[in-house]
Amino acid sequence: MDVILLERVEKLGAIGDVVTVKNGFARNYLLPNKKALRANEANKKVFEANRANIEAENAARRSDAEKASKGVEGKTVILIRQASNTGQLYGSVSARDLAEALTEAGAKVAKSQIVLGKPIKTIGLFEVRVALHAEVSVTVKVNVARSPEEAELQAQGVDVMASLYERDEAGFTEAYDPNAEPGEIAADAAPAAEATEEPAEEA
Repeated sequence: MDVILLERVEKLGAIGDVVTVKNGFARNYLLPNKKALRANEANKKVFEANRANIEAENAARRSDAEKASKGVEGKTVILIRQASNTGQLYGSVSARDLAEALTEAGAKVAKSQIVLGKPIKTIGLFEVRVALHAEVSVTVKVNVARSPEEAELQAQGVDVMASLYERDEAGFTEAYDPNAEPGEIAADAAPAAEATEEPAEEA
């Protein structure tokens, strides 16, 4: 389907561009969200007649978004979630969760403005893009941890999962004799084993 863009759309084009998109994308997203019009002759005339107003409104929205971005850019939110010993979350962190956390932190952000390719499913530090306007994006940091203490460690740059793994490994160390044959008793254990043997009877 050919449509006329009413605002800049990432990877598609700018205001006034006529672009070809999949029918479903146009019907489910561009048209209902008033981001585009069907590219027929009547709509082209309507667009050209209102182009100045459309561009002025877009500029005003962009200006508002730029002001709002100062309160969002670089903000960090901490989300405490239950997770397994391997760091996998029991559930996931969605765009809605992030929007609510940012709003609680004083940055009013809508769920639709969170650009999250896929839900966050592990603990760790993540950078997430927030599109406040088609032409204004900022980055926020998301600290997902199992406790406030763990979040603090991650904020300091500690790889919590790596340190947990190292601690687990350290608990399973044992003496190893590189010269021992398979099945041979370790050198330090041999005397104890010999001591348990009964002395041979004299002939």
